[in-house]
Amino acid sequence: MDIGLFGITGNPVATPSYLRTLARGAEERGFASLWVAEHVVLFDEYASRYPYSADGRIPIGGAHGPLEPLGTLAFFAAVTTKIRLGTGVCLVPQRNPVYTAKEVASVDWMSGGRLDFGVGIGWLAEEFRAVDVPFERRGERCREYLEVMKRLWCDEVSSHTGPFYTLPACRQYPKPIQKPHPPIHFGGESDPALRRVADVGDGWYPFSIEPDDLAAKLARLDGLLAKRGRSRKEIRITTCPYMRPADLDAVKRYRDVGVDEVVILLFSTNVDELQSGMDMLAKTILEPARRI
Repeated sequence: MDIGLFGITGNPVATPSYLRTLARGAEERGFASLWVAEHVVLFDEYASRYPYSADGRIPIGGAHGPLEPLGTLAFFAAVTTKIRLGTGVCLVPQRNPVYTAKEVASVDWMSGGRLDFGVGIGWLAEEFRAVDVPFERRGERCREYLEVMKRLWCDEVSSHTGPFYTLPACRQYPKPIQKPHPPIHFGGESDPALRRVADVGDGWYPFSIEPDDLAAKLARLDGLLAKRGRSRKEIRITTCPYMRPADLDAVKRYRDVGVDEVVILLFSTNVDELQSGMDMLAKTILEPARRI
């Protein structure tokens, strides 16, 4: 059973020293992966409802927004050699797909093929307005943007024409190390999210969900995959309990319903807390999980 870490990269905690300690410490202790979040802007007041809290509010304020995820993973790549690096998740439909494809390929190249590309469609309408992208039809936009990226990652000469984006014939290099491209892990727990996994996903990254609820979602995913001539063997299931209990018992319950990796959120406000927190998780969860 693999155990990963969800890293805190918010202001003002995520200094270069903190990030270096996080990446090297996670790798040295044997964590399988290190994931980071994305929000390009946050707001003091917003009407959108955050899906992972009872009050619909994201737990961090606007002054504590996270670092840009792909740049952060490039930093991690420079100070590590084997731990996998993931976006949890990259908000694809509010980004330019050509620049995003370039950033993803660059991180995969610089890391020696260690990037997991977690993607999501977003929940914060105000953030979409801030980057001048329609919030509506963002699921469809996400699919098409990923197709543009695949053309850039896989084709010698890339082009695409669709309702959301037209890419003239061009070349983008370097290509990713991983072939045909870095694994695409879809976030989200809704039926449309599961359909995206079944249609074009390499993995599913459900967030803040209990094992029993996850079992029902996985049964639904199995049916969707079967209709497409696919099976669960083609999909890696990685979940982050987020604020929910994340002890060894929870890890066992996730394993029993079919999860391949549990990614644990580690709160810390300085390097000393970070070191002790990683030590505690390694002792109480990581090392025992290797024996279950």
